[in-house]
Amino acid sequence: MPVPDADELVANALAAVRGTDVRQAERQLDHLMVGTGAADGTAAVDAALLRRLVRGLSRLWPRGWQPVDVDRITGRRLDARAARLVRAAMAAQRRAQAEPVPAWWDDQLRELTADARDDDHYVLAAWTTAEGLDRADALRTAVDTLALVESLPPIAVLRPPPGTTGAVTARPARAARSGSPMLDRVRALLAKAESTTFPAEAEALTAKAQELIARHSIDEALLAAGAERGDLPGGVRLSTDTPYAGAKALLVQEVAAANRCEAVWSDDLGFTTVLGWPADLVAVELLYTSLLVQATAAMLRGRAERRSGAGRRTKVWDESFLNAFALRIGERLRTATEAATDAADRAAAETAGAERLLPVLAARGEAVRERLDTLFPGVTRHRLSVRDAEGWSSGTSAADRASLDVGGGRKQPRQVPGRPDRR
Repeated sequence: MPVPDADELVANALAAVRGTDVRQAERQLDHLMVGTGAADGTAAVDAALLRRLVRGLSRLWPRGWQPVDVDRITGRRLDARAARLVRAAMAAQRRAQAEPVPAWWDDQLRELTADARDDDHYVLAAWTTAEGLDRADALRTAVDTLALVESLPPIAVLRPPPGTTGAVTARPARAARSGSPMLDRVRALLAKAESTTFPAEAEALTAKAQELIARHSIDEALLAAGAERGDLPGGVRLSTDTPYAGAKALLVQEVAAANRCEAVWSDDLGFTTVLGWPADLVAVELLYTSLLVQATAAMLRGRAERRSGAGRRTKVWDESFLNAFALRIGERLRTATEAATDAADRAAAETAGAERLLPVLAARGEAVRERLDTLFPGVTRHRLSVRDAEGWSSGTSAADRASLDVGGGRKQPRQVPGRPDRR
């Protein structure tokens, strides 16, 4: 009976992994171990696995996936070893890609694949050695990784992918990340907020950061309107993985709303997509990353302050705490944005520019909402449920300890776009 070639061996192993027969999957893995029977049978199997993995990755790019997305979900669904294999395969796929590739794409790959080898003939062998795996474990991980890559569904295309019209000419959505003294000040304020042990100081620093961000956003909006550029709002994906994925999604939603962005939670994929203009997207990412650190620290302090014997429902308490924290912080961020907008409106009036500011902001907000409707036409809304009143009260207090001037009454909790929480 003739021995299948390497591509057929890989296809058989992949089909078996996708099935429910564990013994059949192990038998096909054994066939991969044996290889084609030729002198270079092992190398042929490795080459076939890499070819199919590279081909699977190249099919993901037009379906909305970006390198950071694939890296994140591989680590989430499998493990860090599989994620490192994907990085090596993405580097190999990029070396073979002849189509135009945007600069931001290469920037993502560069951050992920700095240690990748340049020799595509030994990608799997080098990865196996670096991970300290035996042949069987390496093949099992490689097949599982391939099965994941080929099973990923289409997602929203946020930027023109490699090989498409506009891939090279598209302006980078994170251009405001570097070379901005204002953003350097924001990062410094948020770093202080994360490191301080005084909640009031942390919130005051965060509110100041939001004020600076709001001013910068207004300046960017007026400059863009004056240049009459035909850009569309862009998007970024932020990790909202377990634990407490729903609370993280709510925090993203609140930060996005305070910065004139829209957010959609994809709970099954472990991320939230934020749509907005470049400067606002950078602001949302900076604030969310910092506030997640601050919220976690406040939650841990709150746990320690709980009354004796109240620890039996820690997960429910934590979730209620983080939800309340996110909502209250969102109110404060929106207040800072409104104050900055009012100040800019008054300044514009003094320079005979009042007729420009508010219409420009309104037009940009409408463009973001239109982008949301285009990319996510079937979005649903998830309503919060409070399952621990003590955790909710503690979370609100943690976000409300600073004596900041919050104008107006308490607003109704916002709803989070995305899939319903199945827990």
